[in-house]
Amino acid sequence: MLESKFQIPGQTAFYKGKVRDVYTINDKLMVMVVSDRISAFDVVLPRPIPYKGQVLNQVASIMLEATKDIVPNWVKAVPLPNVTIGLKCESFPVEMVVRGNLTGHAWRTYKSGKRELCGVTMPEGLKENDFFPSPIITPTTKAHEGHDEDISREEIIAKGLVSREDYEQLEKYTLALFERGKEMAAKRGLILVDTKYEFGKIGDTIYVIDEIHTPDSSRYFYAEGYEEKQQAGQPQKQLSKEFVRQWLMENGFQGKDGQQVPAMSDEFVASVSERYIELFESITGQQFVKEDVSKADAEKKIIETLPKL
Repeated sequence: MLESKFQIPGQTAFYKGKVRDVYTINDKLMVMVVSDRISAFDVVLPRPIPYKGQVLNQVASIMLEATKDIVPNWVKAVPLPNVTIGLKCESFPVEMVVRGNLTGHAWRTYKSGKRELCGVTMPEGLKENDFFPSPIITPTTKAHEGHDEDISREEIIAKGLVSREDYEQLEKYTLALFERGKEMAAKRGLILVDTKYEFGKIGDTIYVIDEIHTPDSSRYFYAEGYEEKQQAGQPQKQLSKEFVRQWLMENGFQGKDGQQVPAMSDEFVASVSERYIELFESITGQQFVKEDVSKADAEKKIIETLPKL
């Protein structure tokens, strides 16, 4: 599904994100439709990835269920493979990025000679993909369009984006969720390398919202062979969206002004779909079952589900 375009009774707002179509119902519930759109460098790529929406939604559902003892989450029902219905929260305007290893954006920053990221000092003497002595939190602003921007803890509090009390709680939840995610990944022979969490609030209660521990929000390494690859200075085998970013960079695209998104061949699109399915099966231990639902049937199922919540 590239886009939903549903007509849902009680709809009070609609938001089309990079990947998700979000319908607000009676200002109390949200219907999140996870499309097969794919973004990288904060740009939506021109071709959808088959079954990507189903993978993201089902991984997130499993992970939110497995972490609800740590922090409440927004989910009320998962009526379809690519649809979640949950509470409408007032979202915090920051994303809590947590990193266990020096890779991706953190490595590119480190490689440039800088030793500080989002106000956090990174130790000397690390190689790409090494573990940090302990996980670090490197928050970003949350942009509806364009690029998210790095921001420090101190700036978030000073600008009043999040109160000090709430931010300290977000930090605690972030580290606890990351630790649970690492434990779950380890049981599947994986290393949860980095991820991001989004939080919202209803009254005085903080909820984790959106998705967690999916291939769009997270990066995983295979544990087997990790140490050997580090010793030999070889790239780690990983399950994440990073291979899409690497492919784009190799083809001259990093989301900068004036750059054109390279053409995506049928073979490349199929390979991305297969990688997403591989992550689902690797991280959940379940066999992925491809489910095709028409837009009309999906809309009907959502409308039938809402009065029960």
